[in-house]
Amino acid sequence: MTSAPTASDSRLVTDATGIRFSNPVVLAAGTAGYGRELAGVMDLSVLGGLVTKAVSIAPRPGAPSPRVAEFAGGMINAVGLANPGLEAVRREHLPWLREHIGPDGPRVIVNVVGSVVEDFATVIAGIEETLPTEHAGVDAYELNVSCPNVKAGGMEFGSDRIALQSVVRGARAATKRPLFVKLSPTLGDIAATASAAVEAGANAISLVNTIPGLVVDVARRRPALGFGSGGVSGTALLPVGVLATWKVHRALPDVPLFGIGGVESGDDVLQYLMAGASLVGVGTAAMRDPRAPARIVAELGRWCARERTSVAQLIGTLEWSP
Repeated sequence: MTSAPTASDSRLVTDATGIRFSNPVVLAAGTAGYGRELAGVMDLSVLGGLVTKAVSIAPRPGAPSPRVAEFAGGMINAVGLANPGLEAVRREHLPWLREHIGPDGPRVIVNVVGSVVEDFATVIAGIEETLPTEHAGVDAYELNVSCPNVKAGGMEFGSDRIALQSVVRGARAATKRPLFVKLSPTLGDIAATASAAVEAGANAISLVNTIPGLVVDVARRRPALGFGSGGVSGTALLPVGVLATWKVHRALPDVPLFGIGGVESGDDVLQYLMAGASLVGVGTAAMRDPRAPARIVAELGRWCARERTSVAQLIGTLEWSP
């Protein structure tokens, strides 16, 4: 009888940007805080990794409440990238990560945001200054290029190739650690945008960010969110994220991909892996049930054991060539 799979199951090991992950399940940005917020309700050791909440230069108060609302297909949120700012993260959160997540624990990816091109490099440089030469508590960075560039009239960095490449080049100059670039599903040619990011120095691509939407509170005849519109996540986003992952993997077969959106089960993870992802994010499901990531890892392990295969052997095996 096959023993129950664990986070250390060798069948689940995956590599992305030269970093070894014990399994491909990673908590998506904005859902894990900076690690300590979940430590009391979730066993972080079962995860392959986690992406921190956003870090900006200055603190951001975020959007007005309510910030989150559920609907039949998932969740919509407008948090407004609320975070305590670079100095607080350096002073309070990075030391906790170094102390509580050792070199054999889940990999840590820090999500970075900015209002202008230069902000991304400034945040990364500020974090790098605090990292010791031994296990630093930070393995990589994720650049959220879906946020608005205030110098370009609010256009998303990711929708402007020049701005996108400037962001990535600046970040690349600020660190030797791997860079993930997180793209929006609304881009006209997401594979071309991913290629531009890699040209500028990105090591991996995260696919996808939330998709814009509006949920109406019919009793009040007003938006359910305080901000109005927001980003859609959860079940409805799964096929969007899987398609984007397949498109980018087809164009960039040697670039590691981090598939995100709608994951609630081991089967959902398998879809992303077969479409070309090396890592798979869990977000909304973990917010609804902190036990979900451990369950998903276990389901994935049982499937691999039953099929006598491994995560590494599954990546990019989708049989479809339209």
